[in-house]
Amino acid sequence: MTGQPRGLAGRDTFPQLLLANAAERGGRPASREKEYGIWQSWTWSQVAEETRALALGLVKLGLKPGESVAIIGTNRPRLYWSMVAAQMAGAIPVPIYQDSVAEEMQYVLDHAGVSFAIVENQEQVDKLLSIQEHLPGLRQIIYCNPRGLRNYDHATMHPFGEIQDIGRAAEAELGPGIDARIAAGSGADICVMLYTSGTTGKPKGVVLSQDNIIVTSRASADFDNLVETDSILAYLPMAWVGDFIFSMGQAYVKGFCVACPESAETMMADLREIGPTYYFAPPPIFQNLLTTVMIRMEDAGATKRWLFKVFMAHAKAVSAKRNAGEALSVLDRVKYFLGEIFIYGPLKNTLGMSRVRVGYTAGEAIGPDLFEFYRSIGINLKQLYGQTEASVFITQHPDDAVELETVGVPTPGVEIRIDEQSGEVFYRSPGVFVEYYKNPVATAETKDAEGWVATGDAGFLDERSGQLRILDRAKDVGKLADGSLFAPKYVENKLKFFPNILETVVFGDKRESCMAFINIDLVAVGNWAERNNIAYGGYQELAAHPRVYEMIQGNIEETNRSLAGDPMLSGCQITRFLVLHKQLDADDGELTRTLKVRRRVIAERYANLIEALYGGAGHVLAEVEVTYEDGRKGKISGDLEIRDVKTFARRETTSQAA
Repeated sequence: MTGQPRGLAGRDTFPQLLLANAAERGGRPASREKEYGIWQSWTWSQVAEETRALALGLVKLGLKPGESVAIIGTNRPRLYWSMVAAQMAGAIPVPIYQDSVAEEMQYVLDHAGVSFAIVENQEQVDKLLSIQEHLPGLRQIIYCNPRGLRNYDHATMHPFGEIQDIGRAAEAELGPGIDARIAAGSGADICVMLYTSGTTGKPKGVVLSQDNIIVTSRASADFDNLVETDSILAYLPMAWVGDFIFSMGQAYVKGFCVACPESAETMMADLREIGPTYYFAPPPIFQNLLTTVMIRMEDAGATKRWLFKVFMAHAKAVSAKRNAGEALSVLDRVKYFLGEIFIYGPLKNTLGMSRVRVGYTAGEAIGPDLFEFYRSIGINLKQLYGQTEASVFITQHPDDAVELETVGVPTPGVEIRIDEQSGEVFYRSPGVFVEYYKNPVATAETKDAEGWVATGDAGFLDERSGQLRILDRAKDVGKLADGSLFAPKYVENKLKFFPNILETVVFGDKRESCMAFINIDLVAVGNWAERNNIAYGGYQELAAHPRVYEMIQGNIEETNRSLAGDPMLSGCQITRFLVLHKQLDADDGELTRTLKVRRRVIAERYANLIEALYGGAGHVLAEVEVTYEDGRKGKISGDLEIRDVKTFARRETTSQAA
């Protein structure tokens, strides 16, 4: 590689790791991208050259050490390279959620003091231009895809390739300086600034060092025995810390290949083509995949449905025996082998998981049934628990000790303690963030002088296994009027185990009982409606249908029956519910960009619905402002039915009127 220093400086920073990978596994694939239906690949040597050229070009264009560079777009190799190029130039990469509206971007760009922005396409350029007058520090915009941008003013806008060409031409002038900066890099240097989702207010800029990311990446990758021949599909937001640790940290530490899908619409097809060995998805994606499978099975022939039912029942039985440490009989093994031929193998291929040897889910609790389904067909699906401030990993499941109700054991290097009074989980690790940018008060509130960080979650360590079980957000855990425990997230996650329910919000703190808002899953319920000859014109009409209400009522009552068997949470049974006339939406401020519920916003926007639930009304008129995809505002109104549901006596199945 032109200008590459002869001696590798070390492996403490991403630029140093890139040089090491180029030297040691230069011919192996590092990046892949599907464009126009064709997969393109870059080796580690090529990625090193591309990244260096961009870094030189950025310096030539005026980027200074310590400045911030925004990275905006869907998962693209050039955007991943841009983060390391910014580090080579001494700058700080700041990935931003690509689906953020311009006003949301403005806050982050201004707060981070962004000087340069490297974006994917015209859509992101247009957002920046619409708020540029409010961002006096933004000097240059670099775009990867030139489509639609020919007639724009290019005084401060540049194609990605042009900056690389400028950099290559400036090698003799600027190369020694880049080499010196890379060699002098240390683990204490700032690696990236990632913004929290902002569930309770404005997003906070989490400053993470090179050590935070790289040491955590090494520990977690070693835990799962990841190697250079592994591969992963990068499709989750680049601004999310999980994508950064998987697609950047672990990939650079172990030298495996990161593939980017052509689009969100082709993701599943691209997943099947790539066949990754390492895979991560939040529970809703695993749920959606399973929903798709079940819908297809409903439409399959009688023989195929019978085979599916028989072999899936056997897979669950085998999984239960394995979890209990029981030996499998010869008949069990033969039947499972046949199931692999007829059902499990084709199913894993359909899901794009034929080669997955390590799979993770996190972000929300995953239902035992959903979890068991994937593990029973031979997918090594596990849970991890973490947060941005921890560089993701706090706990993770070992391969040989996966417990459905827990989130695993502490990741190597992580210490955990539980506050005796509040039950809040605290941790300390090499991944603990440096600070919240420009917010010393919040930093001090979150991280104490000894490095312990408050997760904000309530939980406990299982005495038998030493694994962590999370109950809920500590601030959301409360008491019902009778003094029993109220843990809304735990109940919401149990409800979302049902494919008919996409999202739910449970209320009950300091009240006599729990009540809920429900969002139906339009795909699952829509398919059910078609099979049952139920006509509907859209989400609102389907959500209000009496038979849909009956189905959701059955789901809630089944959840109540399950809660009745939990001495700690039996008081959280739901007594009344309504199905919202619109889906909760991040554009309306009801969800974060990582799809977490903003409880305070929902409580304010739908205060009259909550009042109706607790007031005993049978119907309530709902009207709320919504934001359409093109940015226009409008209102959606509807007359919503409110239903009572059955509750159950603790540890009994005898129902009683709610």
